Amino acid sequence: MSIVVEHEARRKEILKKALDVFVDEGFENATFQKIADRCGITRTTLYIYFKNKKEIFNYSIKQLLSKVEEDIRTIYTDSSLGSAEKITKVLLDIFQRLEENRRLLSVILDYLLHLSKNSAEPEKLVRRRTLKLRHFLASLVIEGIKSGELKPVNIKTADDYLYSLIEAAIFRLVVLQRKTVGDLRKTAVFAVKQFAGS
Repeated sequence: MSIVVEHEARRKEILKKALDVFVDEGFENATFQKIADRCGITRTTLYIYFKNKKEIFNYSIKQLLSKVEEDIRTIYTDSSLGSAEKITKVLLDIFQRLEENRRLLSVILDYLLHLSKNSAEPEKLVRRRTLKLRHFLASLVIEGIKSGELKPVNIKTADDYLYSLIEAAIFRLVVLQRKTVGDLRKTAVFAVKQFAGS
């Protein structure tokens, strides 16, 4: 049993260090050898855990997103918060995570642009990765409407609006190279107040 645990722990450590390589080198310049070197292992050992660089990158992003999803789930299930507070807290938490991972966001954008040259895969990847987040946001809006805390609104429109704030944050951090999205924090708080009618 301990071998399985050690194997999984090593895999997670590789993913964590690989993210640093992708951030430092960019997706194109990150190599299997550079990842192995950063992890202090041989390429052969790295192949035991992953078949290629793309797989490492995808699992690294998945590991990072699972932490974000865990934070959102904690907010979502916090019964001491009302729906409007939960939506605000989720958005602000996501903005904080995006700011902390600005450089990684640039790597992800480069990766998606690289993929888009060859296929329509980027849209599928983004949709798959954001589906849970959009579901959480829509569920919070529905919960707020049912409790009477939020005005009756079109759920899809509200979800699209809230998610567009996250997209705007990504655009400002990656394309406009801003270090913070403080202005969007104010916009998010204002928007949720409008849904709440306060």
